[in-house]
Amino acid sequence: MLVTTCLMSMVIVLCWHQNVLLALGFVFIFGSIEALFFSASLIKFLQGAWVPIALALVLLTVMYAWHYGTLKKYEYDVQNKVSTNWLLSLCPGLGIVRVRGVGLIHTELVSGIPVIFSHFVTNLPAFHQVLVFLCIKHVPVPHVTPEERFLVGRVGPKEFRLYRCIVRYGYRDVHRDDVEFENDLLCCIAEFIRTERTGSNSSNDEPVKDDRMAVVGTCSTHSLLMSEDKVDNVENVDLPGPSELKEIKSLKVTQQQKKRVRFLVPESPKIDTRVMEELEEVMEAWEAGVAYIIGQTHMRAKPGSSMLKKIGINLVYEFLRRNSRAPSFVTGVPHASSLEVGMMYQV
Repeated sequence: MLVTTCLMSMVIVLCWHQNVLLALGFVFIFGSIEALFFSASLIKFLQGAWVPIALALVLLTVMYAWHYGTLKKYEYDVQNKVSTNWLLSLCPGLGIVRVRGVGLIHTELVSGIPVIFSHFVTNLPAFHQVLVFLCIKHVPVPHVTPEERFLVGRVGPKEFRLYRCIVRYGYRDVHRDDVEFENDLLCCIAEFIRTERTGSNSSNDEPVKDDRMAVVGTCSTHSLLMSEDKVDNVENVDLPGPSELKEIKSLKVTQQQKKRVRFLVPESPKIDTRVMEELEEVMEAWEAGVAYIIGQTHMRAKPGSSMLKKIGINLVYEFLRRNSRAPSFVTGVPHASSLEVGMMYQV
């Protein structure tokens, strides 16, 4: 309880942006009560008060082991992430094969290529026609507006069809079902493709930097709309507005019901031919299906590590990881579309 009170004071200052005096007052009021309980347990330690103290030490050890293991795992991901140049130099040597469909690689990194993908592609030199590095972040605000939820960028040259998408959720936002999430994700990527060339002043094909991200809202927040109808309904959709709309039509089967998915792109300004080809390729990949590639990592302490580190990583952290709940995004992924890639981390 005393540790929780100290952490709560940090939340008041860092997350809620309140005055430091308010945090100190919170610690003084609640911390003094908890300090009285702790001092009373110390006085009656031999008479049986060692039980709550031992329980507190066990809980504190578990919390520290989980924090230490999670930090080491993130440091390993950051230190071993690979660059786009590595992927470009690897493709000719291994004979990379591109298969139809969209591949969503879940990662915690906001830049670079995760090590789990390099492990996957070196052992199985094939990945999807359209590849998206998906990073879901929970920010310290209650809600994130739909206009600011998605950050989309490009990884490598345009012909590689590699994208990065950062999805931001507040701590009170609820992750929606996979079908609606896929609709918003692919629609945001299509909007990024459409506005990438029109938003830049240069007309040459310069390579896009990996750290260049664009804020793209959901389907209802921009001009590139998506509508779904049954296949039997082949009539055009009349949308209000002075400009004429051009339709790129494709079919998509979801939950045993055929639907027609349309990206409605305004003709003014005129869409570039290469942009239209990229949009059509994204739609064809989406029509072929979406696969979720999720990393399943196991951690081991490096040879020569101390006995305390081996116990903390190999036993305590691995036990907690195996018995802890997976993130909400991972639990919501349909099993028929998921692919787990296992890898051993030595930290």
